[in-house]
Amino acid sequence: MNNIPKIPLGRWVDVIVTWIEENFASFFNLISDAIEGFVNSIVLLLSVLPALVLILIIAALAYYSSRNWGLTIFTLIGLTFIWNLGYMEQTIDTLALVLTSVIISVIVGIPFGIWASQSSRVSRIITPILDFMQTMPAFVYLIPSILFFGIGVVPGIISSVIFAMPPTIRLTNLGIRQVPEDLVEAANAFGSTTRQKLFKLQLPLAIGTIMAGINQSIMLALSMVVIASLVGAPGLGVEVYRAVTRIEVGSGFEAGLSIVILAIILDRITQNLKPSRK
Repeated sequence: MNNIPKIPLGRWVDVIVTWIEENFASFFNLISDAIEGFVNSIVLLLSVLPALVLILIIAALAYYSSRNWGLTIFTLIGLTFIWNLGYMEQTIDTLALVLTSVIISVIVGIPFGIWASQSSRVSRIITPILDFMQTMPAFVYLIPSILFFGIGVVPGIISSVIFAMPPTIRLTNLGIRQVPEDLVEAANAFGSTTRQKLFKLQLPLAIGTIMAGINQSIMLALSMVVIASLVGAPGLGVEVYRAVTRIEVGSGFEAGLSIVILAIILDRITQNLKPSRK
C-alpha cells in the first residue's frame, strides 16, 4: 500500500479555489457588500426600537402564530431575562445573522426543492449533494468562505446557508411529492397547466411540510452562531467563544442559555406560523 502514490486531492482543491478567487473576486465583493448591507439593515431596524418594545413585538408574534398564552409568557420572560443579563445587543446580532441565513436558504432552497419535485433525475442528482452539504463538518466551510469573503459576518452567513439549506430543499421536494395522486389526476383532468397545479394545488397542500423544512433550517442556522464567531461574526456566539477561551463558566452558561431561549422561541413560532389556505 505504501508504494501507491497519494492522490493530490488537496492540491487540486487549492488550485480550483485559487482560480475561483482570482477570477470571481469582484463577484464575491458584490455578494459580500449586499449581504453585509442586508444584515446591517436588520440590526439597525431591530436596534432602533427600545428593548422592551422589541420584546413585546416578538411576544405578540408568538401569540399570533400559536394563540398560546404559555408560549407568549415564555417569550416575554425569556427575552426579558436575556435583556437583564445584558445580552440584548448580541441577541439582535444573532437574530439578524439567523434571519439573513434563513432568508437566503428559502430564496435558493425552495426553487431547488420545486425543481427536484418535478424531475426524478434532478432529485437523484441533488440528493447526494445535499448529503455532502449536511455531513461535511461545518468548520470546513469556513476555510473557503474566509478566502472568498474575508473576515466578518459574511463568511459566517455563507457557512450557515450551506449548512442550513438542505432541510428546506428536501422537505419542499418531499411535501410536493406527497400530494395525493388522485388530486393531481383530477387537476390534469380539468386541464390545469403545470404552473397552475404547482401554485394552486401542490404548494398549498405541501405548505406544512415546507414550513417544517424552514423550521429545521432556522435551528441549523442558529446552531452555527458559535462557529461563525470564529471568523468574526457578531452575536451570542462571540460570548460563548470568549468564555471558552477564558474558561469563564458563568459567562459561558449565561450566553449559552440565551441561545437556548432564542432557539426555543424561534422554533415554537415557526412551528405554528403557517399561511392559511383559502
